Amino acid sequence: MDDIQKAIPHREPFLFVDRIIEISKEKITAELKVKPEFDFFKGHYPDFPIMPGVLVCESIFQAGAILLSKLLEAENSKANDAKVPVLTRIKNSRFKKMIRPDDTIQLTAEITDRIDDLFHLKGKAFVDGKMAVAVEYACALTPKPEGMK
Repeated sequence: MDDIQKAIPHREPFLFVDRIIEISKEKITAELKVKPEFDFFKGHYPDFPIMPGVLVCESIFQAGAILLSKLLEAENSKANDAKVPVLTRIKNSRFKKMIRPDDTIQLTAEITDRIDDLFHLKGKAFVDGKMAVAVEYACALTPKPEGMK
């Protein structure tokens, strides 16, 4: 968890990656255990709780942000230390399977293109080996706001 919190600024209750399974220069596989006590289950179909699709996408985006953080760390540039990835585009989202309390989501994010400080990525979320969500997105590296660690 420390590795994740060093890589991205997200914290509870808006941190949706529990662990990194595998990471390379261009791809990450991570995991989230969907806890029944997550607050959003109280209001999102409370009699039949489903993880909101937008939060599944957010999980993928966070895995991608970890990947970009590790990539920038590997590039070892002081200029990169002062930047943070910010989502700039979402396209081709597909929602195939509901995600329920106690599911474990396997998250993947992969860099498909880079133009200077703009990254195009694609990501997927799987439950029990079946694709639940797929999305393509872009992130731009922007200066960290003052006071952000």
